[in-house]
Amino acid sequence: MPLPHRPALALALTIMLGVPAMTAIAADAASAAARASTALPGVSLFAPLEMPGLDRKRQVRLYLPPGYAASGKRYPVLYMHDGQNLFDNATAYAGEWGVDETLDALARQGKLELIVVGIDNGGDKRMTELNAWNSERFGAAEGREYLDFIVKTLKPQIDQRYRTLPGREHTAIMGSSMGGLASHYALAQYPEVFSKAGVFSPAYWTAQPVFGFMAGKPLPKDARVFMLMGEKEGPQMVADVQRMADVVAKSGHPAASTVLKIVPGAQHNETFWASELREALLWMFAPETTPATGSQ
Repeated sequence: MPLPHRPALALALTIMLGVPAMTAIAADAASAAARASTALPGVSLFAPLEMPGLDRKRQVRLYLPPGYAASGKRYPVLYMHDGQNLFDNATAYAGEWGVDETLDALARQGKLELIVVGIDNGGDKRMTELNAWNSERFGAAEGREYLDFIVKTLKPQIDQRYRTLPGREHTAIMGSSMGGLASHYALAQYPEVFSKAGVFSPAYWTAQPVFGFMAGKPLPKDARVFMLMGEKEGPQMVADVQRMADVVAKSGHPAASTVLKIVPGAQHNETFWASELREALLWMFAPETTPATGSQ
């Protein structure tokens, strides 16, 4: 059985190994605190927001494209999980995605400009917040409340404060591991809000009911889903994403609106996800669906 994505290892390691594991994680956190920030000027922080139904607050990180202040334009919006790992090596657990660097480059090239909203993970709550189904191993699901927070609390504030294109055709969601699972769920559960999902290294193994859920709740025909997996992420992870691609296809979803990319030799880490971000975003936000490279 594959382990949860590393930002959630605190809980798993405590269960399996006890205090020594927590000591190692504390040391890693101290190391992270000493790292220099790599966030670009377009990245800023919100004051922590209340999460209705979950009795906790959450840090939100915002990226604005380089020309935002002077343009007067409205922009598509991408919501992303695990905000600590997106923009800044100083806050990332095991390296950042480089979302700001990737999007600054795309903006300079005239290819894509986005607003990105990164929602920090909840530490030891990550495994339940990003899962819409109860787990004997990790506990009662909080995924519905977490996505309700994004859709009903966070998105209205973003649309009010910033020049967004608020319609579903301009709104996407993306994440890796548990965040990949949550993003696929969000695309099906909130089709009136999201029309695109980046489903990177999805941890379907933590939520086996997701296959039946997706079979019974076909995506809108125009919804774009980009499923990514590394060949070295484990036999079950690879088999599960292939199974999900089959479920999506059998539900009648158009092949032109679906990507399954399995990358030879790639492993479960931020370096892999960062390397695939540009291609995924250009495909998801393309005016017309274009083919992606990689194995299908």
